[in-house]
Amino acid sequence: MDHLNPVLSGATAFASLLASIYFLKFWRKTADLLFLFFAAAFAIDAVARFVLAVVQVTNASEPIYFIPRLITFTLIALSIAGKNALPKKRE
Repeated sequence: MDHLNPVLSGATAFASLLASIYFLKFWRKTADLLFLFFAAAFAIDAVARFVLAVVQVTNASEPIYFIPRLITFTLIALSIAGKNALPKKRE
């Protein structure tokens, strides 16, 4: 069962990478910063999960691996807050 964790972490990293590419596609169509921030957040998440799957994490270094998650969730929160703070366009 110990060998299953890196495989699942790699699959999750791949899913995050696909989500990042998906949001980049929408950003290219709309030029909306929300999609760009989401793409960056998922790309950071993909890299962090890949590193966690490859590197042997010790108890002493484990808190360092939460920094990319903090950046990811901060990007998502800032993008949503920025989208809600912008005035609506009148048609």
